[in-house]
Order: sequence, then C-alpha cells, then structure tokens
Amino acid sequence: MKFKKEPFFDGNSEWEDIGNGISRQFIGYNSQIMMASIKFEKDAIGTLHQHFHSQITYVASGKFEVTIDNKTKILQQGDGFFAQPNIFHGVRCIEVGKLIDAFAPFREDFFED
Repeated sequence: MKFKKEPFFDGNSEWEDIGNGISRQFIGYNSQIMMASIKFEKDAIGTLHQHFHSQITYVASGKFEVTIDNKTKILQQGDGFFAQPNIFHGVRCIEVGKLIDAFAPFREDFFED
C-alpha cells in the first residue's frame, strides 16, 4: 500500500462514487490514521455496520439521522459523533450534506476490490 506523502490536501481532488448517492474523497492517511470527506445526496443511507477502527465524524453540512448502538439522533452542521470500535453505527441523509470521517487505524478495506 502506498501512503499519501504530501502534507497538504487539494479540495479539488477526485471524488470516488461509492454508489447509492454517496461519494468519497480522501484527505490524508498513513498506517495509523485516515481522514475522508463523504458527500451524501438526500435519502442516501450509510448502512448500519461495525469495524474494529475508532471513528470520529464531523457534520460539515446538511442534516443526518445517526444511529449508534441502537440510539438515534438528528445531527446537523457543526455536530459530530464518536463510534467506538465494533459498535454498530450508520446514517441516513435528511438534507444533502457532507461528513468528515477520521479513522484510527487506517481503513485498508476502503482500498480492497
């Protein structure tokens, strides 16, 4: 795996369409940490899932229904959440928006086919 070496992020870099109204742009990563920007169209769903990574998410824009460990809350711009490792979590986009996700360690599964 080749890691990003540049210290600065170009906001005009390529977005990856990951399907169902969701696209992703990597901000930076190495073997210990990763940050990505995720765009959601209205009603797009980040399905309920779990992983061994710690995850912190900041709502950069829009409004989202967020479920973590069977608790659901509406979050909007300026809000955020923390998903402990191996805890089920997911989102539903209520208003078009963008999330900034940070993971530790690096999400190798994002690069698997």
